[in-house]
Amino acid sequence: LPLPSGIGRNWPWASGGSSILAEFGTLHLEFIHLSHLSGNPVFAEKVMNIRKVLSRLDKPEGLYPNYLNPSSGQWGQHHVSIGGLGDSFYEYLLKAWLMSDKTDEEGKKMYYDAVQAIETHLIRKSSGGLTYIAEWKGGLLEHKMGHLTCFAGGMFALGADGAPSDKTGHHIELGAEIARTCHESYDRTSMKLGPEAFRFDGGVEAIATRQNEKYYILRPEVIETYMYMWRLTHDPKYRQWAWEAVEALEKRCRVDGGYSGIRDVYSNRESHDDVQQSFFLSETLKYLYLLFSDDDLLPFEHWVFNTEAHPFPVLHKEDGSKEEKQK
Repeated sequence: LPLPSGIGRNWPWASGGSSILAEFGTLHLEFIHLSHLSGNPVFAEKVMNIRKVLSRLDKPEGLYPNYLNPSSGQWGQHHVSIGGLGDSFYEYLLKAWLMSDKTDEEGKKMYYDAVQAIETHLIRKSSGGLTYIAEWKGGLLEHKMGHLTCFAGGMFALGADGAPSDKTGHHIELGAEIARTCHESYDRTSMKLGPEAFRFDGGVEAIATRQNEKYYILRPEVIETYMYMWRLTHDPKYRQWAWEAVEALEKRCRVDGGYSGIRDVYSNRESHDDVQQSFFLSETLKYLYLLFSDDDLLPFEHWVFNTEAHPFPVLHKEDGSKEEKQK
């Protein structure tokens, strides 16, 4: 047991003994907040050390692989994903900068450098004109985009304001394009809810082609992107798209005891998995609530949402100076 022994270990079947980028790279907000609350800098120092190691490591084409060997400090297999295994690392570079009241220059630089590499190597446009984020396997692209990857539209839009050399409009546009692709993945199903993953190959676009990718488990990422796009552009289509999702959730997922995931979003008959995931309440419903509320409910200038949609206060510069004076 890790607690009494102090020994942590991964399930070897999950990662071949490597640590997973989204796990060790997604501690910034919580640990910095913990240092802020406790007055003990050790928590923030731990996560900044992880970041320094990653910053110094050679990265294939500027991309961060999903696996890092904790013993050797070297990357495992060169798989890169902005969806599962990688997603929240990128989100936390940006959000650490935002939570620091835009003083964390290292987080900012690492984020925009990473986005540049993602744009160059992973973002592609289908023949039908849909922008998507592919997965990278040792230099080869797999033209598949996961539902989890759909959060990136909101991330690009949220990061637009600080984008280098006047690229603000470009980042908003990128967010809008990802939002549109993810909406298409919902719209092209019978249930009007998006599959776990969808592909852009063999003549299909934004459609799941494998049976084990056709499920929807009440995930929030597409709604999350609609919420950010609404807040940052106020284009009414985002509320319209979100309402389509609300109606589909009510019609297809609502059951006597709550809400259930669905095994096949392309079927005309619901086959429920009989599970209400915890993120349905913490994220899917919360982002919907924020989307249809006024902007001054948890405004972005004062709050940053962690990857499970818990609000963390922006640590404003003047707050820090007040505390210094009190010491």
